[in-house]
Amino acid sequence: MFGRLKNKWHVGGGRLALILITFALGGSICGYAGRKLLAFSGMEKGGVWVVVYIVLVIFLWPPAVILVSIFTGQFAFFKNYIIRISGKMFGIEIKKHIHIAIFASGTGSNAERIIETMPDHWEEHDPVHAKVAVIITDNPSAKVIGIAEKNHIPAELIQLKKKTAEEISETYLSLLKKYHVDFIVLAGYLKMIPSAVIKAYPKKVLNIHPALLPKYGGAGMYGMRVHEAVLAAGEKESGISIHYVDEIYDNGEVVFSAVCALDENETPASLAGKIHNLEHRHYPGIISQVLHSQNPR
Repeated sequence: MFGRLKNKWHVGGGRLALILITFALGGSICGYAGRKLLAFSGMEKGGVWVVVYIVLVIFLWPPAVILVSIFTGQFAFFKNYIIRISGKMFGIEIKKHIHIAIFASGTGSNAERIIETMPDHWEEHDPVHAKVAVIITDNPSAKVIGIAEKNHIPAELIQLKKKTAEEISETYLSLLKKYHVDFIVLAGYLKMIPSAVIKAYPKKVLNIHPALLPKYGGAGMYGMRVHEAVLAAGEKESGISIHYVDEIYDNGEVVFSAVCALDENETPASLAGKIHNLEHRHYPGIISQVLHSQNPR
């Protein structure tokens, strides 16, 4: 049973324990409050008392469990849970959309894969759904612009040359505000994300790096440069690292990595193919897992 709940709610064992404790304490509080209110009213126990008590418990449970969830750190889970239950009770479909911005500078193969497969990672009854709201690029020739057009997604070109650091930050933030962006995904984006954006989106900027960090990361380490460095060092394996973005290139917390073995006759081009396969296989799913964990059912 606990295993099914963990899978259903996308939570670990410790988080599940806190959720169940919140359920129990919230139920105890609303039951106690219901009995006290009926005692204060002077109503005698009987059939009517039972009916009134049940009605009181139903109406007292949401505020009681929300109050407890604040102290157990599960407020986000129970807010979404109550929204979903209320929608079912009253026949109202209430969904929150997480607006994703994809930043890309090149062909956009990862962006295309994310757009195509994102719906597969969200169940129809989820109260929270994710959608790509905008694609942002710094390259007017980027093929990702065509991918955006094909999928009827707005594409924005940002010009960063001859701008101060403050102007660059404002350029990013104004675009993100325009599209009500909740989460940022970097998919082959080569510019440094301003610290003002990182501060505005704490643990809400995700990047994928074509090597196993912390090796072969940092400024200038992208694309074929990474694969060439891996092979020049005589590595026996490489892979991908999906990580949160901070103010330093490729420095943020790694949330997922996948490994591939290198052949004796490996070339940068053949290694690039292996890495692309790993990226396309894992990146959309990990993005969705992170969003599920931050916006639990």
